[in-house]
Amino acid sequence: MDTNGKSRHSSYVLPACPVEATLELIGGKWKGIVLFYLLDGRLRFSELKRKIGCVTQRMLTKQLRELEDVGLINRIVYAEVPPRVEYELTEEGKSLEPILYALKAWGEAHALPLLKNRELAIAEEDGGGR
Repeated sequence: MDTNGKSRHSSYVLPACPVEATLELIGGKWKGIVLFYLLDGRLRFSELKRKIGCVTQRMLTKQLRELEDVGLINRIVYAEVPPRVEYELTEEGKSLEPILYALKAWGEAHALPLLKNRELAIAEEDGGGR
């Protein structure tokens, strides 16, 4: 989904459409991270925010609502004072487990080294002109 809540396309008929459709549902800066943390079970909003770290409350709320709207997570509200809200994966959300673990493995093997190399290159450029 786009930031305005609308789908990018009205139809997915191209050869790459399943990939694009999946990325539309789980794409976004924080959605994959939220889904990954929920693999371990239910979490309260504050626990998710603490695990993620640098996300704003507003953005996390937005991402959680979008994941709930598409049916990947459930929001459980407890009638307590103060109110307690927990999030968990739906069965559809749980079906993403192998994909999320594959992304984690690829990130460890490839993304982290690529980012480290990029940081080194930037540092050399900054220090190289002195």
